[in-house]
Amino acid sequence: MYLVCGEALFDFFAQADTAGLPNKVGFNAIAGGSPFNVAVGLRRLGVEAGLFAGLSTDYLGKRLKQVLLNEGVTDQYWWEIDAPTTLAMVALDANGVPNYSFRGEGCADRQLHVQHLPTLGPQIRGVHVGSFSLVVQPIADTLLALVQRESGKRLISLDPNVRLNPEPDIEVWRQRIKQLIPYADLIKVSDEDLELLYPGQDPQQIAQSWLSQRCQLVFLTRGAQGASVFSREHGQYSLPAQSVTVADTVGAGDTFQAAVIAWLTEQQRDSIEGLQQLSKADIAALLDFACRAAALTCSKTGPDLPYRHQLD
Repeated sequence: MYLVCGEALFDFFAQADTAGLPNKVGFNAIAGGSPFNVAVGLRRLGVEAGLFAGLSTDYLGKRLKQVLLNEGVTDQYWWEIDAPTTLAMVALDANGVPNYSFRGEGCADRQLHVQHLPTLGPQIRGVHVGSFSLVVQPIADTLLALVQRESGKRLISLDPNVRLNPEPDIEVWRQRIKQLIPYADLIKVSDEDLELLYPGQDPQQIAQSWLSQRCQLVFLTRGAQGASVFSREHGQYSLPAQSVTVADTVGAGDTFQAAVIAWLTEQQRDSIEGLQQLSKADIAALLDFACRAAALTCSKTGPDLPYRHQLD
């Protein structure tokens, strides 16, 4: 089982104004949040998953719980919190790239403290952390404590997934990522994340600096330009993006992340030792699998992550 940690929310997608009425705005609300998506994505790809998250007792929080249960995500690790559900207002540009605006201050997904941390048994093979839960309090310090506690005991994966609306101070992001890097075995980052965190710096040099610590693999996603993986043992390998008609890119990065973990689990490489045993051919197959999965999500509207049989 993989334990995914962080926010669960509702994405409110603004619909096109077809009635010409400026006093009315239509929305299509879809359950989401990067860690939420990764947990659901893992289950759809055949991997047992839990979500360590604060879920509201309000109407939207109950809907989030129902979605998770319907998808098969275990309820063992989430907490019910008497606070509102975070809302992410999403507008898509002409290329289907989302622009987010969050309503999350004081909401349930942020309210996990160190005392909420679960004791993890041997059934938990790995822990994934990412997105704005890394930098908003009190959950940010809670996740840092979890990663520090579990690093070296089970696989730790990290996806910064920088979102400046919840925390606009990029220096807060830089400092927290700097604190987390020494504990991560696997890192996935987008080119947009790197440009925000380290503008003008060479991505390869950044990846190598991370690989000089305990990290074994760094994945760099580049949207329409494809993706690369940097390996401590086997150097760099890149693939172009899959050819697909893009509906939007919402959830593509989360799909990539879930697919990486799912492939490692299928190949029984979902451990620190497993990463160290990967061959160059293994890494190429892993990157191909993750890219194909992300492309499928891009072909659909919203974070509709693929099922395992769709990738055969």
